[in-house]
Amino acid sequence: MSTKYQNSNTQAFSTLAWISFGISFVGMVVGLIYLDMDMYQKAFIGMTYLFSISSCFVLAKVVRDKQEGEDYVKKIEHAKTEQMISKYIGSEEN
Repeated sequence: MSTKYQNSNTQAFSTLAWISFGISFVGMVVGLIYLDMDMYQKAFIGMTYLFSISSCFVLAKVVRDKQEGEDYVKKIEHAKTEQMISKYIGSEEN
């Protein structure tokens, strides 16, 4: 009774997410290139932008992992309950 994780996102949604990510990244790089600042200030803004992107990915992963862990625990508890009920019902019939 093993069930694999099924992605509920459509291909169009995934494509939209990657395209919007690419456009925002390219826009930030182009904006930094044409920004009238010192190179050190541009580097700082670029570094903080990349850090915020990586933080978003990590946060999304943490939230997803927490949800999957909770679902796994619920499945185990459900299986234990089913096993106890089947043993109880089975012992009453004999």
